[in-house]
Amino acid sequence: MNPSRQFRSFGTMCICLLLMVAALGCQATAAKKPPPVPEVPAAGGVLRVGISPNMPPLIYRQDGRIVGLEAEFAEGLARHLGRRLELVEVDWDDQIPSLEKGRTDIIMSGMSITDLRRIRIAFCTPYAKTGQMALIRREDIQRFKTGYYSLVEIPAIGAVRDTTGDIFIRSRFPDTRKMFYNSLDDGVRALMRRKIDVLMHDAPAVMLAAARFENHLAPVPKMFTNEYLAWGVRKDNAQLLGEANAFIGKIKKSGRLKEMVNRWIPFVER
Repeated sequence: MNPSRQFRSFGTMCICLLLMVAALGCQATAAKKPPPVPEVPAAGGVLRVGISPNMPPLIYRQDGRIVGLEAEFAEGLARHLGRRLELVEVDWDDQIPSLEKGRTDIIMSGMSITDLRRIRIAFCTPYAKTGQMALIRREDIQRFKTGYYSLVEIPAIGAVRDTTGDIFIRSRFPDTRKMFYNSLDDGVRALMRRKIDVLMHDAPAVMLAAARFENHLAPVPKMFTNEYLAWGVRKDNAQLLGEANAFIGKIKKSGRLKEMVNRWIPFVER
């Protein structure tokens, strides 16, 4: 073979080989290119509200729906913030831990402000003033007509576990037999079955229970504590705290706050 022709053939082969390598390299590069990352919605589009729906008339389940004063507040706050509302059901004693761990954004479940709770979370502007009230059997009205002093000699008093009623009876009735229940309904049944003489609980719930069983139960018409109902947020969430306070201020100024509270718990102070 002519050396020059052989050289040209070899050169042509090298060029073809280089082109093939370049093409393969492009394919390899194309093959290694990561797929497009799907767009993730911006955070903050959902307001996760922690609720324990067993506290009528503040928050409870009726005909398969969550209703009550706090439910209306949650809907209004979500609209005010322009967020989608997500009600997150949480056991009462897990409300603050769930908030601290970021599972919820705000507690809206009839929580009253206490010094111990203020150590762990921040409270928004209170929306109502209330307190602890005693629920008794209607036949015992005369027995408890002197209020607190008539409670001192009772054989047994009850409260819902891990509530302010629980704290109150532990501190005020050290020598009285105390019974603790998982829900208000359990406490009401115990009272009607004479297992306890008094059930201590939040005034709105006591009044509703007395209304439901008015032939059998009655409230002692006195609040034994002064408490403020408010929503709780994490201490590091100053933005949501400010936004929630702005919402409270807005509905208070418009008269909407008073109307809502009067409709659900007409006897408390705003």
